[in-house]
Amino acid sequence: MMKAAILKEFGKPPIYGDYPNPSPENSEQVLMHVKTAAIKNIDKLRASGTHYASYKELPAIVGLDGVGILENGTKVYAQGITGTVAEQALISKNKLTILPDGIDLFLAAALPNAVIGATMALHARVNLNRGNVVLVNGATGVTGQLAVQVAKHYGASRIIATGRNEESLQKLKGFGADTIISLKQSEEEVLEQIKKVHKETPIDIVVDYLWGRPVELLLKAFKGGGIDSHTHPVKIVTVGDMAGKTISLDSASLRSSDIQILGSGLGSLSAKDIQNFNNEILPEMFQLAAKGILKLEIHKEDLKNIEHAWNLEISSGQRMVISIQ
Repeated sequence: MMKAAILKEFGKPPIYGDYPNPSPENSEQVLMHVKTAAIKNIDKLRASGTHYASYKELPAIVGLDGVGILENGTKVYAQGITGTVAEQALISKNKLTILPDGIDLFLAAALPNAVIGATMALHARVNLNRGNVVLVNGATGVTGQLAVQVAKHYGASRIIATGRNEESLQKLKGFGADTIISLKQSEEEVLEQIKKVHKETPIDIVVDYLWGRPVELLLKAFKGGGIDSHTHPVKIVTVGDMAGKTISLDSASLRSSDIQILGSGLGSLSAKDIQNFNNEILPEMFQLAAKGILKLEIHKEDLKNIEHAWNLEISSGQRMVISIQ
């Protein structure tokens, strides 16, 4: 038997307890001795019983992915065939990423979900080019913080970060943000600051984690002013909807400006995009993290405290990572 975070009832926190050890069922499966595993929104949604990918049977071990050690001593990141918030998990030997030496295992567990939400938006959906001006809308969350750092790494000439958390906004200056705009100001003040930035250094790309009213303000700021008024092309790629699931979008806003609106999520990524993510992008991000170039704020909890930690309120700029062994 092994120790694990066991979900016994939908909508309730998983509990710490004993669970049978997994055993490979074929030559494609290998055993990973788990060291760290992040708790993400998708993990909680699956455990609620309301998600389309919720567990078919209970009890079950929670956790979609994790970081651990193979039988031969190799440190890897992988998605689990079985739940990963446990001392052991089954993974596919053909779907793992070997970790670089020196990487912090808590950071390695926290990165992948944020990487796909930041890097794929910038790399696969809008193809950020060196010299582009990037605005990260809602940059104070975990993925937004990483998007600022990734934009810097990819060569953005100027990065504008918006958000409501003043302390986190200030920290983003150390992550590569050149300009910060507080969304706690009045709409008029926010609008004027965005217009000013856009006039000084036209914004090429917006990576949006908010949607709702903040995006309506952006569209207003980018709107053209007349029949002879040429507008700078802007690509808006939305990744989340923390501020609202819908926006009010009039036809004139699109007809009077050179704006493209796209989405970034698993449904918008091709099989080639996913392959590129697994084979090139994620290993590169792990290397940057090992060198101290990429950083995330991590809230650490022990496996034995999983029931208490599951619904713990932590900062939106932190990722919870469970220490397994």
